[in-house]
Amino acid sequence: MTTIATFPGRAESWLDQRGKGAWIAAMVLSFIFFWPVGLALLAYMIWGKGMFRGNCNSVARKANFAAKGFQSSGNSAFDSYKADMLRRLEDEQAAFESFLERLREAKDKSEFDAFMEDRAKAARSDDAAESA
Repeated sequence: MTTIATFPGRAESWLDQRGKGAWIAAMVLSFIFFWPVGLALLAYMIWGKGMFRGNCNSVARKANFAAKGFQSSGNSAFDSYKADMLRRLEDEQAAFESFLERLREAKDKSEFDAFMEDRAKAARSDDAAESA
């Protein structure tokens, strides 16, 4: 009874370890030998496992990583070190982003100043050409 009851879980783990190719091969073989099982596997792959969505989704991956980053390890010294390091990294990221924003603003200002200078030169040369 236990081997029959645990077979689906063990089969799923075995296929997960081998990746998408193993799932696809199992689906194709099950379509060949008994199509209802192949259809069930296809439905499970699409809706149950989320095989064709989320695996390449970097936003979901980052959210999953962030959630794991704030879990307690059970060691209070390490957890305080990790929290301090994450806070420091977030502060450095915010400082770097503000630096980049100031850099963009300075570049925009210099480009605008150069445009206005070129425009003023063109206006002076037009005035000189008209008065001559």
